[in-house]
Amino acid sequence: MPSNSVTPERRAARHRMSVRLTALAVGATCAFGGFALATPAMADGPANLTGIVLGVGADEAQRVVTWYTSVDAAQSVQLAPTSSLVAGDFPASAVTVAGVGSANIASSGGFNRHATLAGLAENTVYSYRVGSAGSWSPTYSFRTQSFDGDYDFLFYGDPQIGSSGDTAKDQAGWEDTLNVSLAANPNAELLVSGGDQVETANTEAQWTAFLAPEKLRQYPWAATIGNHDVGGKAYEQHLYTPNTDRSGALYSNGNPAGTASGGDYWYLYKDVLFIDLNSNSYSTATGGGGDAAHLAYVTDVINQHGAEAKYKVLVYHHSIYSPADHAKDTDAKVRRVDFPTTFSNLGVDLVLQGHDHSYSRSYLNKNGAKADPAEQPGQADVYPGPGGVLYVTANSASGSKYYDLTAPDGTGTSGAGNGADPLNPSSYWYNSVQNQEHVRSYVKVEVRSDKLVVENVRSGDCSAPNAAVELAKVAWCGPNNGSSPAQPVGSLVDSVTVHPYQGAGQHLQVAVPDAAPGEFGWTIDGYNGLVDLGTAVEHGGDYFEAAGQINPITVTDSRRSHAPWSVSASVGDFKDGTKTFSGANLGWTPKVVQPGAGATAGESVVSGYAGGGSGLSVSRGLGSASQGHDKGTAKLGADLDLKIPGDVTKGSYRATLTITALSS
Repeated sequence: MPSNSVTPERRAARHRMSVRLTALAVGATCAFGGFALATPAMADGPANLTGIVLGVGADEAQRVVTWYTSVDAAQSVQLAPTSSLVAGDFPASAVTVAGVGSANIASSGGFNRHATLAGLAENTVYSYRVGSAGSWSPTYSFRTQSFDGDYDFLFYGDPQIGSSGDTAKDQAGWEDTLNVSLAANPNAELLVSGGDQVETANTEAQWTAFLAPEKLRQYPWAATIGNHDVGGKAYEQHLYTPNTDRSGALYSNGNPAGTASGGDYWYLYKDVLFIDLNSNSYSTATGGGGDAAHLAYVTDVINQHGAEAKYKVLVYHHSIYSPADHAKDTDAKVRRVDFPTTFSNLGVDLVLQGHDHSYSRSYLNKNGAKADPAEQPGQADVYPGPGGVLYVTANSASGSKYYDLTAPDGTGTSGAGNGADPLNPSSYWYNSVQNQEHVRSYVKVEVRSDKLVVENVRSGDCSAPNAAVELAKVAWCGPNNGSSPAQPVGSLVDSVTVHPYQGAGQHLQVAVPDAAPGEFGWTIDGYNGLVDLGTAVEHGGDYFEAAGQINPITVTDSRRSHAPWSVSASVGDFKDGTKTFSGANLGWTPKVVQPGAGATAGESVVSGYAGGGSGLSVSRGLGSASQGHDKGTAKLGADLDLKIPGDVTKGSYRATLTITALSS
């Protein structure tokens, strides 16, 4: 299946904006989210412009704007840095991007348009409006942030506006969750959907309520198709997505030109490759390609673009490891068999899901089974190892509908089974945490260089707006089936830190700043985690330098032969997406951290930058012992010296140190 290559604009933009200092962008970020400028509601003109929404683009340098118009005429997005506006007026230098689209289906009325804003600069506030001369919309704004480094995104489950029977109440809860979550996290960079934006696919009153919050014009929305969205074309009309494969196999009915929405899409945002699937198409019986088509798509995208990201995150609507009404659905069991092994083999880190209107966090799952039987319920730190995947199901973000937790049965504790967790028999075997309090919540994901932090946060309590409670759709509210008082807005339901597997060797990381002073630091962990060389320091404008130590390597030799042994290592190129610099720039000074087994340290190797040689890009000795050495255990270490040419582009680079042990 085709998947588009990263656009030249993406790479060019990343290079052009490398003049910003990484440490400054992280340490001095202002608490600003976005705002709507006060302008007249409409200028003179015939077009009625509605449903304006800011969508995610193919990368951090893109956004997509989608809107409805009452007239079939040429319309555009006008864009300019907010600082260039004078008294709210766009300057002559404003960029105009033509909108494209078509007529809406009859029940929607009017026409749809979308435009892709490409080549955005980092750390810039932009203003935009849609329409045409004499018929512009109000002006809105959004902000880009640094195109490298750490960031947060927010994940929202099932707003499903209209499902309570009271659209206005559902809208109020949805809008409040957006306001609460973004007031607490104003620098969040993406809003990611769990699907089911509305209750009824083509009911425009529900779409109007869903799109009413101003935050959806200020932060990019990464849409996902839910089962309540899929039955009509309004989803595709309202929410245009980048890199979308609209092949028939990715539609539940096999027909992109039919009445259903569909397709899979992907995008890269900083260090994360996101892949979004139309999980409504899971069976070939109705004409689509079923789960096999999605797995082929995911495999293709990861094979083409996985090396450009540090993390891989999948998003789809139908949770396969959920705790409530849908946990035992037949289609959930099908996906639970079809998906997990491929996801493990492809190195997926996190899967975000919706549909079950309740919260759950899985145990680390490998190939459809619990990866580590010793992992405890609610464990705060998890270490996936090769193939471990975390699955998260989000509760309702609007309060329009909740499902209560259901009980395990005797169908088994792997694969499609819904058996009990041996460590917590009231929960399903696959879930570390399950929660339902009948209060609104959202999921926050912190993307860091060496970990992912996933938190479920309360965005409401038992008071309004909370439509399902207000309308007595549920009998209780609060923790422990309502027997405990509701917890405050902003409190945590759950938090877990995922420490990704770094491979059989050791990954080295160094942050290269722009040519300006910056901070320097490094850390060493004890579980063969990331060797972080910190932020490189500039020297005389010629090169950057960073230092650190490898994780100690233990050598044990109890052989009777007392045969010689040696340990050596080499490093590949340092990479950040398509940006690289040679591993020859890394040198080291080996040392014996703990004597034993006749160990002697290898010779020092200077950085190729300083000595003109090949550094550690070729295999070098870390330590060895000669024939006849004593039995025992030694620990070998090495001080690392990395000198980086001054013309290397800003980024967060990684390389793999490959360790080889030889003995007669």
